[in-house]
Amino acid sequence: MENSVRLSGFLVLAAISTSVTAFAQEVNRCADCHLTWRDAPGTVHVQIWDRSEHGRNNVGCAKCHGGDPASSDASRAHRNIVRPGHVKSPLNPRNIPATCGSCHVGQFVAFQESRHYQLLLSGSSRGPTCVTCHGDVDGTLLSPKALESRCNSCHGPREQAPRAERARNARELYESLKVVREELKLANSLIKRINDRQRREDLMTEYRQAQVPVTVAIVAGHKFVYDDLRTSVGQAQTRVSALLARLANRSDGK
Repeated sequence: MENSVRLSGFLVLAAISTSVTAFAQEVNRCADCHLTWRDAPGTVHVQIWDRSEHGRNNVGCAKCHGGDPASSDASRAHRNIVRPGHVKSPLNPRNIPATCGSCHVGQFVAFQESRHYQLLLSGSSRGPTCVTCHGDVDGTLLSPKALESRCNSCHGPREQAPRAERARNARELYESLKVVREELKLANSLIKRINDRQRREDLMTEYRQAQVPVTVAIVAGHKFVYDDLRTSVGQAQTRVSALLARLANRSDGK
């Protein structure tokens, strides 16, 4: 009986392992073809995906493009793929937020409250999407300086859109947010070195409390409500500064 149970367990684990391996092969089958065939389009696009968080987490091509990632046959693999220019394409500018939002739910919910999203739904070609700031496949986080440049493409001195000062304000706020996040990272590393369990847990509670306004700031950023972003960054800075002060006062780790 015991041997039967062990054998059954082994077969289940083997099936799971085979399933995971098959899944990994499926999601990469599109990339395998587009990287192997010299005349296949989108080679650079696939190379960027392969190095991205999406690639490392097996978020395959079909997640955004559609098609059949399990097929090696070109006609079957590309079946039901709709070009981005079509209104029903997941990669049509109007649909990109919902496509990204199928995984990044919180950011999508916040973005829907922005004027940028309303501009996008109106059909304006100037409406920004997720890829405007994060890239079309790599999911990058723009530096504050790069963000300022991107904002200036509409809100700059020529004022194609109102509020010419918006880009500079955004850069300054995200520079402050970057500092807070770096200080939180430092605090976390220092807390982990503390030997006293109770003190470590108390400080971790403060650390998590300092993280809350950072999360709120990120949500405000996706709404493009910079007054709320400024308030949240200020709260986060106050909390992380107090946390670092406590860590400095008891740096012996006891």
